[in-house]
Amino acid sequence: MKTITYETFTTVEMRVGRIVQVENFPEARKPAYKLTIDFGKEIGMKRSSAQITDLYSREDLQNRLVVCVVNFAPKQIGPFISECLTCGATDTDGKVALLSFEQKNIPLGSKIF
Repeated sequence: MKTITYETFTTVEMRVGRIVQVENFPEARKPAYKLTIDFGKEIGMKRSSAQITDLYSREDLQNRLVVCVVNFAPKQIGPFISECLTCGATDTDGKVALLSFEQKNIPLGSKIF
C-alpha cells in the first residue's frame, strides 16, 4: 500500500450526491448504468458510469445518496463522458456495493472527510 500525506488526501473532493436519473448503458464493455447525480447548488449535476448492475436495479438506485469523487478530469467511456467517480467496494464475489449512509438527511454536496 502506498501512503500519502493528509495534504494530498485533502485534494480529493469526495461529495454526497443524490442519483436523479439511471439509464442502461448497453455500449459499455462490462454491464453498467449511466447515472445523473445531483450534488446541490455549489457543484450541480454530474454524470457517472457505474458497473453496479449485479447488485442494483435501476429502481434501487433512484434517489439513493452516494459518495463520489467530483474533481477527477472527465473520462471518455465509449460514447459517454463520465464526470465523477461513484465510490463503492467489492464484495466477496467481486460485485460492487455502493457506499451508503445510515442517516438520510445529509445535504447534497457535503464533503466527505
